[in-house]
Amino acid sequence: MSPEPDTHADALVFFGATGDLAFQKIFPALQALTRRGHLDIPVIGVAKPEWTIDQLRARARESVTAHGGVDGDAFGRLASRLSYVAGDYQVLDTFERLRQALGSATCPLFYLAIPPSLFGSVATGLAQAGSASHARLVVEKPFGRDLASAQALNRTLHAVFPESAIYRIDHFLGKEPVQNLVYFRFANSFLEPVWNRDHIDHVQITMAEDFGVRGRGRFYEEVGALRDVFQNHLLQLLTLLTMEPPVANDAAAIASSKVALLRAIRPLERGDVVRGQYRGYTAEEGVSTTSHVETYVAARLWLDNWRWAGVPFFIRTGKQLPLTATEIRVRLKRPPVALFAPAPPTANEFCFQMEPHVFIALSASAKRPGEAMVGHDVRLVEHYHPSDEMAPYERLLGDALRGDRILFGNEEGIEAAWRIVDPVLEDVVPVREYESGSWGPAESDRLTAESGGWITPAFTRNRSLSERTSS
Repeated sequence: MSPEPDTHADALVFFGATGDLAFQKIFPALQALTRRGHLDIPVIGVAKPEWTIDQLRARARESVTAHGGVDGDAFGRLASRLSYVAGDYQVLDTFERLRQALGSATCPLFYLAIPPSLFGSVATGLAQAGSASHARLVVEKPFGRDLASAQALNRTLHAVFPESAIYRIDHFLGKEPVQNLVYFRFANSFLEPVWNRDHIDHVQITMAEDFGVRGRGRFYEEVGALRDVFQNHLLQLLTLLTMEPPVANDAAAIASSKVALLRAIRPLERGDVVRGQYRGYTAEEGVSTTSHVETYVAARLWLDNWRWAGVPFFIRTGKQLPLTATEIRVRLKRPPVALFAPAPPTANEFCFQMEPHVFIALSASAKRPGEAMVGHDVRLVEHYHPSDEMAPYERLLGDALRGDRILFGNEEGIEAAWRIVDPVLEDVVPVREYESGSWGPAESDRLTAESGGWITPAFTRNRSLSERTSS
């Protein structure tokens, strides 16, 4: 059984309490939740090292010091609620001692900040110790390596927890700019008349990073760009941008719209994908000298539904590119008749930038002052705010504690996303080498050739929205 959606968890247990994810994300989120008054329940860390509670509290203080600073009052309250259970996830005694530490809690939230290979052991241990009933389970991505492993992982978790009790977390969905995209899309009436194949020429989504693997070469060798961000983050952005309006603002309705859209995306074929690897990647620590793992991927996708049939969607992501930015460009079709010569420089366009700035803009053509009927690009609409109010993990942990599933993936959606990329995951096509600081391998230009080329992200507020890359 799972708790009712409006039941607040009465204890938070996070496995992997001594690990990197807890240090980087979870402890800062717990302090923030405490500061806002959203966390007033026992917090139990579980991990293998034989730490004392004082060691865990010291680790928590070190974490929040490194990520925003210590809030004396909030951290003091958080530290007073912390406890620790040391033990092996393969041993039942660990879970029996955890059951004792939970005390009278009847609706705990279990957060698995551990490798997916341990999910089954933990779920089984919780069930054997009598801790799984009425509980919620939060699991981190990656959720599988392909469709088959995702399905196997779902079966493993469902042996103990019902689907309604499983919260698959993707921190990207908790980002304020992503939430802003959803709100802008469905809170305004002027988009709907043009948000279809009759008016939109093509869509581009770019997630660029100007750095490499940053010492995580061993991890990256296991995933690559397709698994790391394309299958989850970027397909999620595409889904939010293109799905049909949900019938209600609740988890079930939103999940239904997302799954329907994902099922409409045509599975990738070899000719729709270009993979790249930046020069020097094979010299990174933990990377094979003969590695064929992609650090860059560009793809052309097609949606086979009534709204989007025939509109190409271009997605690219990569490391060691010229800048760090996440941006969506929705390029509209030009007017059917060109009344003015020369024609306007670019077609109308919506721009949604999530990083490094946060803004939504509409570019259009307006007449230049003077006698001639000559135009130039202008921005008609722009919304800008400099930073996130709430960090993603704070938002998502708070939602899971309350039982709000809107921002969490479900079984059908996860498997539908894997079906899109599964045909090319093990493709043996050679990975194209590209120079650090470039926009990836030149071969990716063929994907967008008929649509005018890739659009360079408008990474400053004043930069032209129409600038394109040169090959």
